[in-house]
Amino acid sequence: MQGRVTPSTAVIGISFQLETESYRYRTPMKFGGRVVNDATVLNATCHATLANGQRGVGLGSMTMGVAWAWPDASLDDAMKLSVVLDLAASLAAACESLDVSGHPVEICLELAAQRPRIAADVAQKHSLSAPIPELAVLLAGSVIEASLVDAQGKATSRSAYDLLSPEHLPSDLGKLLGEQAYDGLTLDQFVSSAPVATLPLYHLVGALDPLTLEEVATPVDDGLPETLDQWIERNELTHLKLKLAGDDADWDLQRIIRVDEVACQTKRRGRSTGEPYFYSLDFNERCPDEDYVLDLLTELQKRCPLGYERVQYIEQPTARDLTRPDAVTMHRVCKLKPVVIDESLTDLNSLRMAVEQGYSGIALKACKGHAEALLLGAVAQHEKLFLCVQDLTCVGASFLHSASLAAHIPAVAAVESNGRQYCPEGNAAWMPRYRELFEIRGGEIPTAMLNGPGLGFDK
Repeated sequence: MQGRVTPSTAVIGISFQLETESYRYRTPMKFGGRVVNDATVLNATCHATLANGQRGVGLGSMTMGVAWAWPDASLDDAMKLSVVLDLAASLAAACESLDVSGHPVEICLELAAQRPRIAADVAQKHSLSAPIPELAVLLAGSVIEASLVDAQGKATSRSAYDLLSPEHLPSDLGKLLGEQAYDGLTLDQFVSSAPVATLPLYHLVGALDPLTLEEVATPVDDGLPETLDQWIERNELTHLKLKLAGDDADWDLQRIIRVDEVACQTKRRGRSTGEPYFYSLDFNERCPDEDYVLDLLTELQKRCPLGYERVQYIEQPTARDLTRPDAVTMHRVCKLKPVVIDESLTDLNSLRMAVEQGYSGIALKACKGHAEALLLGAVAQHEKLFLCVQDLTCVGASFLHSASLAAHIPAVAAVESNGRQYCPEGNAAWMPRYRELFEIRGGEIPTAMLNGPGLGFDK
């Protein structure tokens, strides 16, 4: 910030408090060969003081999805969770002690520079034999970033997305990203100050989820839908995300065809005003090679041409390490359907590598950090990449943050909301004020409601 006048909205003082909540899933979720039955949510409260003397209190919240962020089978999830929560506390303390004042995005980048050292210290403290994965590090820091961004907005009584112009964030994208190619571009050129009115909801069809009542072995009997056709009827769904095996081509093909059949039958019975014209295919990194995906798409087009046409995009099909010598490229698949990078996307370098390897889009997630999502979302728009915002079975404030993020990035195709299916208990405290965001109608989320100060929501 040297040589510049400090904006009046710059953050000059920060403190954090962290706490956790735990919830049981109403039904288990299977993805990537793993089954998840519960969720721990980390909440961060940030007290921020601005250069103009204004003060605000912000909230950051995120489901600590260690099964996704840290899939190492040599450690149990309880141990991983303990490490990630410890890391979050260390990151909060480091952020408090930063000798910097500025916009939350700038402060988040200052903190990011210290993350490797802090993560190494925490790994040593817990006697880990391998480094903490980058995704787990990003997950731990996501609540810190969100609460800081929210606090600045709350202090000014303005949307955090309305504080991204040079008046409040003097650094352009070239400086923020360390890339001359983006000199002169500013973040507010790629982020809307007001949320879009609505966004389509991508409903998750987990690998264990029954599609019709005939497949229900033990009913949950809690008043919510038990099957896919019931969810389609209740929420008038138009977008379905299919969790696939990735290592069983016959099962994957039959699953897609069967989901398409059930969705279309539900429509024909007149039980839904919407129609599932869009599918995303999620293999959770388990496909052995590009041919697996190509062969599946070819067979799907032959046996279920309308189902094939409804595939809007494919999520990262193969292993997340793009630097390994045998890394799988996606050049041929991308000629058929957009393929988005997800687990491999941790920074600008990984985005560049993914594009070189054939990926044509990116999946943004609030669980990787608010600053990263804004910056990589801007790059994706500038580079004309396909954009979507995905979930981590977010509940309560973490889902509202995810939806708010999606609603302010113009090129985003749709948003996920898995918590309402698997962990509605985590939404209960927010239902009185934001029921329409959790109880979907018309297959769309009314994101216009997220128009308050900060990240757009408050109890």
